[in-house]
Amino acid sequence: MEHTSAPAARLGLLGDFALTFAGEELPVAAPAQRLLALLAVCHRERPVGRAALAERLWPDAAPGRATSTLRSVLWRLPRPRGRVLVIGTATQVRLSPDLRVDVWDGEELAGQLCGPETPSVELLADLGPLTRDLLPSWHEEWLPVEQESYRQQRLHALERCAHALLERERFNDALAAGLGAVRSEPLRESAHRRVIEVHLAEGNHAEALRQYDSYRRLLARELGISPSPAIRRLLAPLLGRPIDA
Repeated sequence: MEHTSAPAARLGLLGDFALTFAGEELPVAAPAQRLLALLAVCHRERPVGRAALAERLWPDAAPGRATSTLRSVLWRLPRPRGRVLVIGTATQVRLSPDLRVDVWDGEELAGQLCGPETPSVELLADLGPLTRDLLPSWHEEWLPVEQESYRQQRLHALERCAHALLERERFNDALAAGLGAVRSEPLRESAHRRVIEVHLAEGNHAEALRQYDSYRRLLARELGISPSPAIRRLLAPLLGRPIDA
C-alpha cells in the first residue's frame, strides 16, 4: 500500500503574510500574524519564554496584561486538521517543527549560492525566494534589522547567480538575476556591474552603455557622486575616455 506524506502548514513571510495548509490559505488575525512572524524570524524552532515574548509583542502593556493577551492569541491560533502550529509549555513556546517557513528556505538557498563552491544547476533553477523582501509593509520594532539582513543575503545571492549563469552562457537567466538585484536596490553598483557584464558578453554594447548611463544619472541625482572606476573600467573601450574622467 502506497503512503503519501501528510500535508504541512506553510508560513509565508516573503512579500505579504500568508499561512497555508494543503494549498489553501488560512485566515489569521493580526495579533496571531505578529506572533507567528516573530517566532519564525527571531527564534525559528528555538523555545522562548512566554514573558519575554509577550513583552516584545506588546511592550506598552503591563506585564500581566501582555501575558494574558499572549495566552488568548495562542488559544485562537488556527489548527488545520488538528495540527498545532505553536507548541507551548507553562513557561515557553516555540514553533512546531512541522511548520515550514519560506524565509528559512530563502536563507538556506542564499547560503548555498554564496558558498565557496560554484552554484549547481539545481540551485539556479528556482530563485523565487530571492525575489521578495521580508514583510516589506510591516513596521514592527523588532523587524528592521531582520529585514535588512535578509535583503543583503538575497542581493548577494542574486549577484552570485548572475555570475554563475553568465559563466554557463545562460544570458537570459543571468540578466534576470542581475536585474532582480538592481530592481531591489537601484543604487547598488555591484548589481549594475553584473547586468553590464551580461550585456557585454552577448555583444550588446548599446545595452551596456544604456545601463551604465542610467546608473550614472541615478547616482548623480540621488547622491551627487559618480560611478566607481571599477564599473567604468568595464566600459572603458566603449566610453572612449580615461577611466577617471
